[in-house]
Amino acid sequence: MYKIQKREAEFPATDLAFGGKLRKDNRWVQLAELIPWDYIEQKYASRMSTKNGRKAYSVRVALGACIIKEKLGISDEETVELIRENHYLQYFIGYESYRDERPFDPSMMVHFRKRLTAEILKELNDLIIEAEIKKQKEAKHTDDDDPPPTGSGTKGNEGKLIVDATCAPEAMRYPHDVTTLDECRQKTERIIDILQEGMPRGTPKPRTYRKKARKLFLRFIRNRKPRAREIRRALKQQIQFVERNLRSIKEMSEMIGLGALTKKQYRDLEVIKEYVAQQRELYKTGHLEGRERILSISKPYVRPIARGKARGMYEFGSKISISMFQGLTRVERLSWNNYNEGSDLIDQIELHRLRYGSYPAVVCADKIYRTRANLEYCKDRGIRLSGPKLGRPYKDDSTHQEQKSIERADERARVVIEGKIGEAKTRYTLNRIERRLQETSESAIMMVFLLANLARIMRSRMRDIFGLIGEMFTNWFSYLFEILNQSKNVVKIGVIGFFSRPYIDL
Repeated sequence: MYKIQKREAEFPATDLAFGGKLRKDNRWVQLAELIPWDYIEQKYASRMSTKNGRKAYSVRVALGACIIKEKLGISDEETVELIRENHYLQYFIGYESYRDERPFDPSMMVHFRKRLTAEILKELNDLIIEAEIKKQKEAKHTDDDDPPPTGSGTKGNEGKLIVDATCAPEAMRYPHDVTTLDECRQKTERIIDILQEGMPRGTPKPRTYRKKARKLFLRFIRNRKPRAREIRRALKQQIQFVERNLRSIKEMSEMIGLGALTKKQYRDLEVIKEYVAQQRELYKTGHLEGRERILSISKPYVRPIARGKARGMYEFGSKISISMFQGLTRVERLSWNNYNEGSDLIDQIELHRLRYGSYPAVVCADKIYRTRANLEYCKDRGIRLSGPKLGRPYKDDSTHQEQKSIERADERARVVIEGKIGEAKTRYTLNRIERRLQETSESAIMMVFLLANLARIMRSRMRDIFGLIGEMFTNWFSYLFEILNQSKNVVKIGVIGFFSRPYIDL
């Protein structure tokens, strides 16, 4: 059961022994002011029952705990302990006073991540971005003494849109076929052991040859440079062992069913059946027809993403297309299958027009986006797509140099999104998504870019504060120098008059 919490208008005081209130310049207090808790609570409450069941934790507790975990890069258990020890973190998750107790059990973090789906976090990120861009426009028009524009419409292209794509690798073992087949064999042997306990007394246990299969696997895996013939023989052996176990499981299930298996074991069994069928087809024909190749039993949704980087041709995870406008980043597309990101450019530009009422003046992207269809689309709408033109270079040197300078400026603007991806992969956890479910992995990716945008907004506000302080000191020193310049002549006359007095002999 979920109950919507009442909001307090005042800044709450803490019941600490030393008394006093929280500092408003604390990072967690400032971060709490940036998040629209009321909006996200409506989305969160729609997924919960308001009548039946035990009282659920508020969305501020759930989302706040997930933000703390991701921002600090700690475990679920450490997150709970830090919230218990720190009164600023308790304020961030919605407490009105300090409580010397654990806010919830660490296992609740799993449920929080399931309830805060990728769609909810993406909507929250869009809402924060829209509020910040609106604030920037209002501040810009206030400085220019011009009224902010009303309504929407295409009054000319404006702004700079930066697009790129990257991969969010999953925390998983490198997918070797023989090793994965050995894992399938071990899982099916465990299932046979469980089903055998429910069989009628006196029923012989099916043969699994587990010792022989393990010995053959270890003999193969210890060979550092196996030949193609040895790899093919090892694949055939492991496929046969797993298929034999699957036939035994089918015969046992016809007698007693599969009710003794857990939910995870039943899901693994279905994945293993499909995986072994794929491996048998690959062994016979060398390719798959109309199937998505499975790489992991625990994460069957993961696909190989061709990246062509120096450290490896493939990464294993989800591929995301992102866009950046006014320094803030959005995830435009998230897919577990490989795709060409150049086909997303037109959709990203149209989404930009729907959001802001006009096309961007410049789109900064790498060479993979510069297809003929994209160039023609941008040319028809007066958009400059960064990069060199197709075909032969210009004959005129002046035009060529001018075009080169524009390309260099666009490239300097484009590398900003590369830095944002690097920040997400080094400062946050985009380089290694440690989640066990597909939906929680997607929400973890959205959480990374949400935190990156919040951090960027907080840095911009700190720069504004320091800019005001610097302007105040500049005005004060200017005023002081002006006073000194005005009184310079008076001071000079007084000094000369003092030293030019006649000497008096006392």
